Amino acid sequence: MTDFLLGRKPKYWWVNQNQTFRQEFEGGYLWSPRRNRGGGFNPSYENMREMAPGDIVFSFVDRKIRAISIVRFCATPSPKPEEFGNIGPHWHPTLGWMVAVAYKLLENTITPRDHMGVLAQHLPERHSPLQLNGTGNQAYLFEIGEDMARIMMGLIGSEAKEFALRNYISADKSPVFVENEKAITDWENAEQRKIESDDRIAETDREVLTKARLGQGLFKQRVMGIEKACRITKVDNPEHLIGSHIKPWRESENDERLNGENGLLLTPTVDHLFDRGFISFENSGGLIISPVADRLSLNKMGIPEAGFGVGTFTLQQKHYLDFHRDMVLLRRTR
Repeated sequence: MTDFLLGRKPKYWWVNQNQTFRQEFEGGYLWSPRRNRGGGFNPSYENMREMAPGDIVFSFVDRKIRAISIVRFCATPSPKPEEFGNIGPHWHPTLGWMVAVAYKLLENTITPRDHMGVLAQHLPERHSPLQLNGTGNQAYLFEIGEDMARIMMGLIGSEAKEFALRNYISADKSPVFVENEKAITDWENAEQRKIESDDRIAETDREVLTKARLGQGLFKQRVMGIEKACRITKVDNPEHLIGSHIKPWRESENDERLNGENGLLLTPTVDHLFDRGFISFENSGGLIISPVADRLSLNKMGIPEAGFGVGTFTLQQKHYLDFHRDMVLLRRTR
């Protein structure tokens, strides 16, 4: 099977949604925390960063595959959805990934335990969604191979195959995702309201922090004391450059939001790619391109190949770049 949207073969995923299926189905998304309870990386959550448009997802709910879906857009940083309520009280309230998907609720649900004779030999060797007896393993998102996906599509029948083909061809945004696309803006608006309601922050400082959110004002001036041009395009006219936070404004403390070494001067297109995690930089100065980025689009934007040298960084910039690669870049880092 080939993804007609990007001209590539899709990946296949299995998601356990016993607690959150209704909310995620109605919202047209998948959501996971970015860190586990102890604050460390979790392979299941890291998989969210690898999902790309055209990937197929099987929803495992109450021991059955109750829906399939197709990924519409790459992961977006997002707080825990409000509609989750008290579900997952140990999850971090702000650090999460949201992936927009188009769902198909199945009429012909299947119980994987009833088909282990054929499925068992195709289970992943590591991080398998099922044990050999058909019991589900406790994690959120698993990658499965194409052979296992084909078998499951066959067990579900024609409605699964027709849904997949129809959604490969249709690249239109759904109304549901137009709403979900606001996740980052809503998050930043919430942070903005905290600043505006904090009596400990002087009025002039609130204005400075607001302009820093937009990559302008005092923050941009401080970045310009370190950076002279866009690292990729080499544009050096300040009118065409944004002071782009390396550690995103939404996740920074107020002092970090104004720290010039937490910034790069980037043209708007490069700023978008950097903020969304489609590109990043090695501490040594090499350009990193996410494996889920659409290379054709990047070519049209004039983005060079991975490894392109962008120069050296200060010690503090490297510190912030560590955060960007670990928490923003759309790829597995552990």
